[in-house]
Amino acid sequence: MIAADAKKRRRYREQGWWGDDTLADLFLINAAAYPDRLALVDAPNRADFAFGDPQRLTYTQMLAEVERLAGALLAAGICKDDVIMVQLPNISEFVNLYFAAAMIGAVISPAAVQYRSHELSGMCRIVKPRAFVCGTRFKGGDHLGTAQAVLGDDCRLMTFGPDAPGDAFDLSQATGNPEALAAYRAANPVDADDIFTICWTSGTTGVPKGVPRSHNHWVAIAPGTYGPSGLREGDVMLNPFPLINMASIGGVTMSWLRIAGTMVLHHPFDPQVYLAQIASERPQFTIAPPAVLNMLLQDETLLEQVDLSSIRTIGSGSAPLAPAMVKGFQDRFGIIVVNLFGSNEGMSLVTGPEAVPDPIERASYFPREMVLQPYHGGEAMPIARTRLVPPDGGEEITVEGVSGELHIHGPTVFEGYQAAPEQTAQAFTDDGFYKTGDLFEIAGGGRFYHFVGRCKDVIIRGGVNISPEEIDQLLGGHPLLAEAGAFALPDSVMGERVGLAYVPREDCDLTLGQVTDFLREKDLAVFKLPERLFRFDALPRNVTNKVMRSEVRERAIAMLEGES
Repeated sequence: MIAADAKKRRRYREQGWWGDDTLADLFLINAAAYPDRLALVDAPNRADFAFGDPQRLTYTQMLAEVERLAGALLAAGICKDDVIMVQLPNISEFVNLYFAAAMIGAVISPAAVQYRSHELSGMCRIVKPRAFVCGTRFKGGDHLGTAQAVLGDDCRLMTFGPDAPGDAFDLSQATGNPEALAAYRAANPVDADDIFTICWTSGTTGVPKGVPRSHNHWVAIAPGTYGPSGLREGDVMLNPFPLINMASIGGVTMSWLRIAGTMVLHHPFDPQVYLAQIASERPQFTIAPPAVLNMLLQDETLLEQVDLSSIRTIGSGSAPLAPAMVKGFQDRFGIIVVNLFGSNEGMSLVTGPEAVPDPIERASYFPREMVLQPYHGGEAMPIARTRLVPPDGGEEITVEGVSGELHIHGPTVFEGYQAAPEQTAQAFTDDGFYKTGDLFEIAGGGRFYHFVGRCKDVIIRGGVNISPEEIDQLLGGHPLLAEAGAFALPDSVMGERVGLAYVPREDCDLTLGQVTDFLREKDLAVFKLPERLFRFDALPRNVTNKVMRSEVRERAIAMLEGES
């Protein structure tokens, strides 16, 4: 695993972005300070998708579970720097396991519950886990059967839940020796610069890339959420995103650590359960995909059933935000939608109300210089250095309206992909900037970045680049559309034309004119208008809720071939 060099570690510590506390240390501080505060709450429908009764753990109760699991891992032979691959839904055991691993210095590599043998076998080859943890029951998937089929002799199967198979180590029942745990921790101290997680990129094809992140990498990125979102000590946070990626770990869990709050878990996403949790748990903060917020704001019947008054802020990202949605939540409910844009590699752009008070601007722009106070205190300063460079190389872009790939350098950024030196070399510039693969333009008199799209998703129509994300964002306010995704449609004359896959809000077909007239009213350039519509039942999305445009394109082409 690649580690940061000594010069970088020293600089980031001096600035306050990095420190000496591991995530286990930070949790122990909270548990000592707020022993009776509610720390962790399971979803009320937990038994429907997994197993067992929903748990409501105080910090003292959570600490007992974390220490039990840490001791059990040691008893099972898991040691410092060993990799534990985990495939669990959002249940309290998953959070407890993270901090148990942090206590002994083990590395957690979380896998999406949707992954099967193809993805898991490739991931195991990369990280070579010493243990694989899954539940004995999960609605919609046989995690036990899949794990047993892909694990090698050097990887031990561990389970949570009833009826553990004979070849598994039952973490629900196992205990460890507290004295042995204390002795091991004293003899094997964990450094905040040690790798704590290996998450996975959201690639749509092939085996995802492993992204190692240290305790300090996670600490550094936390101010990007709790600062702009205005989170306060003890706040309740509703977390519907899987505990496997930047949004859930960096956005919610790290903020939860910072404010010693209550984390309410949710899985899988169910609007009725989600709204019921808002009503019963009274969170001050939650995160939600843009499509969900668009749907909610336009569903009067659903809105009448829930009291949103406890919520101050909602974080949203993974796709462009519709300005009408961001403004609607602010005007109607007084709820601030914070625009989040990030990746497991540590790229992070955030637009909160202090930096950008206007909701229309907040939906569309990110400050080019994000000034935050570091986690460990000190003077507020830019969290990262950024620049735009033409995707094919060249001089830095300094004028408005010219698309370029975002490069970023700072304490939140990882050091390189796991066991992939060639991919790492391709991902970084010679002077150490991470090449995000995201296209932005300078806007707002030079103050902002405006997201244009992914480098590989750009539609090239007659030699002119068109951002599909820009079209998606504008269509987010269309009253007849539940979902829409623009994509490149092959064309013998223009090279590519603009195709649009859509899901109607009502059970009816839309005409091309209804779509283009709406976009013309938004003053979109004519050459960017969709030229062919394709109706879908649902747009294919990856585990981080991003539209998989390559799959949309393949399906659309198949539809055309079926017509001929």
